[in-house]
Amino acid sequence: MAEVAFLTDAPRVAGSETWLLAYLPLLKHYGLEPTLYLSNRPSLDIYAQRLTEAGVALRRYERPAEVMPALCTARLRVVQAWQPHTYSWAFGHLPRPNVSVIHDQLEYHYPYGLRQLFRLGYRLSKAHALRNADAVITVSQWGEKYLRHLGLTKVFSVPNGVDVERFKPCPKRRPELRTGFGFRRFTVLVPGRMSPEKNPLASLSAARFSPDLDFVFVGDDDSSTGHVIKRLARQWKLGNVQFWGKRWDMPELYQAADAVLQPTLAENQSLVTLEAMASGLPVVSSPIPAQAELIRDGVEGLLVPPYPKALAKALGILASNPQKSGALGCAARARVLERHTLQHSVSRLAQVLLGLLEGAR
Repeated sequence: MAEVAFLTDAPRVAGSETWLLAYLPLLKHYGLEPTLYLSNRPSLDIYAQRLTEAGVALRRYERPAEVMPALCTARLRVVQAWQPHTYSWAFGHLPRPNVSVIHDQLEYHYPYGLRQLFRLGYRLSKAHALRNADAVITVSQWGEKYLRHLGLTKVFSVPNGVDVERFKPCPKRRPELRTGFGFRRFTVLVPGRMSPEKNPLASLSAARFSPDLDFVFVGDDDSSTGHVIKRLARQWKLGNVQFWGKRWDMPELYQAADAVLQPTLAENQSLVTLEAMASGLPVVSSPIPAQAELIRDGVEGLLVPPYPKALAKALGILASNPQKSGALGCAARARVLERHTLQHSVSRLAQVLLGLLEGAR
């Protein structure tokens, strides 16, 4: 077994950490022995417990430098960083080969010139630090093209995958789940952390225009954006909106809900979208490149400009037409089964990592 060290500087659990939890336990089937080096922040304690339960070797640290001797003994280092300086430190101090896995949202579709400003900032910060990596792995085909456009040469795409046995429709349990969650009307799930690029204001405003539908926001909402959104919901007296925070029962929530709303302004390849699709739910999302790579408008979901009235109209169409909603959900799951199973994605990741190990001999 070839030891591979995965280093993350994550301060909390987001999509990239969910990815590690799903993928690392399966790499052993391909002759790879992963160890995850994780911050000892209390916000990661439950996540660390789940990793251990999944059989992933784990090392916690106060500062990355503490675990540098252990990182150096691995045959390959895979760095998955939130902060550019983590890449600079890792690629400047650790022996080669070093690889980066990029889940970054790469391009933010903000108005008023902010998109161009972010693009410049990314080029000068993370993209610059990544030039010292021996290879870069990203999770979408458009992301691979984008990184190559920024001047990175050795880039591999490993499209995201999800566990289609964990995330699947369950018609038999659906009535029981809906009763347990208190879902009585057409219920729209709004998953994802509360941050500007997830566009929660558009989701909340869509709820304001959809009084006959119920909206359940799930995900990390303990942020300044989250506090603002929850305050607005109170000010607007939205009785059809609930905030449930971080959840570990997402498969059941998908099985009980009727649709997913995701008016995102930035993605690389969204695990939330894939989870919902695998669960047989229609997704209403933005027509940005990352989402268009997963969803064909009118086939597996609806791609709608992220404006509240347009989103409300799309959700209203689904609520009033169960046959159309069901057809979109069935097509969504079929697309995931064809292109985005966890097994296929892990196999592709292992192929890339083994190839890099072979090239380093």
